Amino acid sequence: MENRQITLFLDKVRSLTGKRELVKLIIAKQRNQASDLKSVIVTIVEIKAGTRLNFVYRYQIRDITKNFSLDEGLPVIKKCLEEDFLNAELFAAGETIQLTTASRGKIKIKTTKTVLKPATSFSHDHVKERVISTDQNIYLRELGILNAGFELRHEMSDKFLQINRYIELIGPVIGELTLPGGFHVADMGSGKGYLTFALYDYLTGKLGKDPVMTGIESRDELVHLSNEIAGKSGFGNLHFITGNIADVALAKIDILIALHACDTATDDAIFRGITSGASLIVCAPCCHKQIRREFNVTGPLKPLLKHGILEERQAEIITDGLRAMLMEAQGYQTRIFEFISTEHTPKNLLIVGKRVPRDAAAKEKILENISKIKDLYGIRQHYLEGLLEQVPPQAD
Repeated sequence: MENRQITLFLDKVRSLTGKRELVKLIIAKQRNQASDLKSVIVTIVEIKAGTRLNFVYRYQIRDITKNFSLDEGLPVIKKCLEEDFLNAELFAAGETIQLTTASRGKIKIKTTKTVLKPATSFSHDHVKERVISTDQNIYLRELGILNAGFELRHEMSDKFLQINRYIELIGPVIGELTLPGGFHVADMGSGKGYLTFALYDYLTGKLGKDPVMTGIESRDELVHLSNEIAGKSGFGNLHFITGNIADVALAKIDILIALHACDTATDDAIFRGITSGASLIVCAPCCHKQIRREFNVTGPLKPLLKHGILEERQAEIITDGLRAMLMEAQGYQTRIFEFISTEHTPKNLLIVGKRVPRDAAAKEKILENISKIKDLYGIRQHYLEGLLEQVPPQAD
């Protein structure tokens, strides 16, 4: 039965590829959690040899790209589904097809209608003018966003869109700040460095500033790779070091960035920014677990939160809302943006806090409102609140 479902799925891939209606196939959810291969992305490309299926193997550190003919590619997809991964999602013109493998090995296929349109050209995406240019962009090439000819790879168009959206949001905010020469930017949890490199490029190339920028990452191999790319790109004041958010040793931080730091690691980053007196704190939270575990709702909201998905979403809103309020109580003017459409990523909120003169009366009002919200949801304490209690009170 399971093999039959995979066969049906592969038949659909063959049919959609032949009609040029396949937009993207994502194969994910590892069978072996220890595997370094995180996912496989398949798209259609046109090369001199003809139409090919382009496979991007997403590893922890870097991506590997291979092209196969349709007849060669289908067995590769079959092997991925039978041996390496549990799920696949096929995006096509007019429909999305999901293949999922349950805990007992039973495979299900679900089809839903969509409004996606097939690409009119599979050779290279037509890229509209963006803040970050692809022209001879070495770091985008080395990171796999561009191919060897500095053209946008079709399967990386979402990542390129995310990079530009990020710069479009925080670039103008940084441009408004009064910063010293050689100001320090700390990017906590820089990962593969997509956004770190783009921000350094924007600050030095577009704004003409001279920052010293440090990417902090816990994985040595990513630190080594990022430093290599920074050298190739001629980014002399961009460096990556091994460490974690809570206790890495850093000089004064003027701008602190923490993107997709998991659960309370976001709070550790905000705390580092506040205690360092950072002029700007930027974070994109994810994995909101702490507040959801704290929920103890007994009032009229209780029936609404009996649904797990609603409780999860409410916990995300409360977690990030309280983060913003706690930052405001510490003298930051906060704004929350949609980082990028949920069509591209579910991790889509960006909290931006700019340091402003503190108003003691306003602080007390904010703390009073925080207390009321906590009472409403039965929350004992927000993790960031506990961290801030360690800071001695300062004269306003």
